[in-house]
Amino acid sequence: MAFHSTFRIFADKTKNTEKLKIIKWGFIGCGEVTEKKSGPAFSEVEGSTVVAVMSRSEMKARSYAERHGIPRWYTDAQKLIDDPEVNAVYVATPPSSHATFAIMAMKAGKPVYVEKPLAASYDDCARVNRISEQTGVPCFVAYYRRYLPYFQRVKDIVNQGTIGKIINVQIRFAVPPRELDYAHPENLPWRLQPDIAGGGYFYDLAPHQLDLLQEMFGVIMEASGFCANRGKIYSAEDSVSAIFRFENGLPGSGSWCFVAHESAREDSIQLIGDQGSLRFSVFDYAPIVLHTSEGTQSITVPNPPYVQYPLIRNVVEHLQGRGVCDCTSVSATPVNWAMDRIYGKF
Repeated sequence: MAFHSTFRIFADKTKNTEKLKIIKWGFIGCGEVTEKKSGPAFSEVEGSTVVAVMSRSEMKARSYAERHGIPRWYTDAQKLIDDPEVNAVYVATPPSSHATFAIMAMKAGKPVYVEKPLAASYDDCARVNRISEQTGVPCFVAYYRRYLPYFQRVKDIVNQGTIGKIINVQIRFAVPPRELDYAHPENLPWRLQPDIAGGGYFYDLAPHQLDLLQEMFGVIMEASGFCANRGKIYSAEDSVSAIFRFENGLPGSGSWCFVAHESAREDSIQLIGDQGSLRFSVFDYAPIVLHTSEGTQSITVPNPPYVQYPLIRNVVEHLQGRGVCDCTSVSATPVNWAMDRIYGKF
C-alpha cells in the first residue's frame, strides 16, 4: 500500500535538529496523565528539566506549577512555545489538539513529545509527519509500553522462538462502564466525545495494544471492523470487533467491550504459536502466562514507578545526540490508520 512506503520515506527525515545539552521542557496540558505516568519522569531523567507549563485554566496551570516546582506557567500555548527557555515541548492534551500543538512546536524549531494516539485521525497524523519532514524537527509519541520491562520480556519470548512460529493473534478486552460514563452528555469525559478523542474508549485504549503488536509483527496492512452502541449509556461506540492482517501475513482479531458485566472483565492478548502460546495483559500487567510442551509458566515482571520514564529517557538521549529513539510520529501513524479502518472512517 502507498501509505506504507510513505512511512519509510519519512523515517530518516528528522535528523537535523541541533543537539541539546539540557532538555528544557514546556508542558502543554497538565491533566491526570502528567501527575504520575509522565510528569515526574521528565525531572528524573538526567539532563532533563521542566521549566514551564500551560493550561487554558489559570487555576490549573498555576496550581500545577506551584505543586511541582515549575518556574513559569501560561494560559496560552503559543506563549509557552515562544518562551526562549523552552527548547522541547510535551503535548498532553486530548487528541483533537495534538496535531495543532505539535505543528506549532515544530514550526518554532522545537522537538515535541506527544501523548498517544498521535492524533484523532490518520489525516492529522499525516499532517504532523509532513511538517516534521519539512522542518527536520522530530516528533515523538508516548507509546511508552514499548520500553517497559514487562513488554520487553514478551518480545524476548517471541523473538527467541519459545512458542515457535506465531500463527494467530487475539486481543480481548472487556470492562464495566465507569460511574462517569452515566454523566449528562455535556459532562461526559473527553474520551467519550468523538470530536475530541477520535472515537470512544476504543480510541483511547486500543492504540497501546495495536502499537505493541505492530512493534512485534510489523505494520498492519489490512483492517476492518464493526462498531456498535449496545449499552446506550452514551452516544459513542461501546463495542468493537475487528480483524486485521500484518505485513508478514499474520492474521489477528480483536474484541473490545466497554459496557460489559463485571463477570466478563478481561484484559489480554494471546499469541498462538505452533509450539505453544503466550498470554499477557496490556493495562493490568498481570503475570505473563507461557504454555509450551514443557508445561505452564507464570512470569512476573515489575515496571518502574513512573511508567513513561524509559521512553522519556530515550527521547532525551536522542535529543542530546547520545542515542536514537524510534518511537516517532512516523512509527505511530499506522496505529491511527488501523483504528480509522476498524472504525469505518475510510
